[in-house]
Amino acid sequence: MAWLAAFGVAAPAQAAKVRYTFDAWAGPPLRVYATRPPGLAADRPVVIVMHGVRRNARDYRDQWHDLANRHGFLLLAPEFNARDFPGVEGYNFGDRRTADGRLRPPERWAYAALEPLFDDARRRFGAAAGRYALYGHSAGAQFVQRTLLFAPGARLGRAVAANAGWYMMPDYGEPYPYGLGGAPVTPEDVQRALALPLTVLLGEADDDPQHASLRRTPEALRQGATRLERGRRFFATARDYAARQGVAFNWRQALVPNVGHDNRLMAPAALPYLLGETYANE
Repeated sequence: MAWLAAFGVAAPAQAAKVRYTFDAWAGPPLRVYATRPPGLAADRPVVIVMHGVRRNARDYRDQWHDLANRHGFLLLAPEFNARDFPGVEGYNFGDRRTADGRLRPPERWAYAALEPLFDDARRRFGAAAGRYALYGHSAGAQFVQRTLLFAPGARLGRAVAANAGWYMMPDYGEPYPYGLGGAPVTPEDVQRALALPLTVLLGEADDDPQHASLRRTPEALRQGATRLERGRRFFATARDYAARQGVAFNWRQALVPNVGHDNRLMAPAALPYLLGETYANE
């Protein structure tokens, strides 16, 4: 794809795949699958990729590996395994609560792993980027969306939420977890999230209302019958909220033609929204 050529200098043909354990945070150790192209300059971007419900971080790294090699960025795919982060509560919702419903301290939330993971990677790989790009597909997209609200101060340069199955709508009239009603999220938190450069990336063919992993609770169905409908509604709800409140809105929505629920095909389309024309090292 010629339009990708602008997003970084091509690295050598073979890039190094790395696996390591990250434990420099308050939660359980994370296995991290990474790609560091040989000879990568210190000032090149850092992209963190969040896996889906299968907790298959290695597959995600492998699907992004050639992109990292070709376009010159450090790729990190942390694995939030089902043993330490069980179920939707443990991953999509950021492991904010224990099995018996008690709220964990914020430094123990899964969202809180990203900042020390980034710092560790800068030391480990000699990176100098001051911010990182964050991408998630499916369940990982839910993680990304909630990170914007539950991780204030995160050094996000850009973020992409691709093909989420359902959303935490920016709507205080809709109860958590489908909306903000009863959630520990202030209007200031929402304003800050809306000002961040998030792209809601949707596969134009992700429109199967009977998809095997699509949530069909009444609350989810109110968001739409398909992932495509729900993503469009999420973006429109956020845009309308920003307009009513008179606050900045730096989100965008983008469609990927002829692609369904497939991270491998969504990943190349996400690159312009993750890397942009330049990458700020602030």
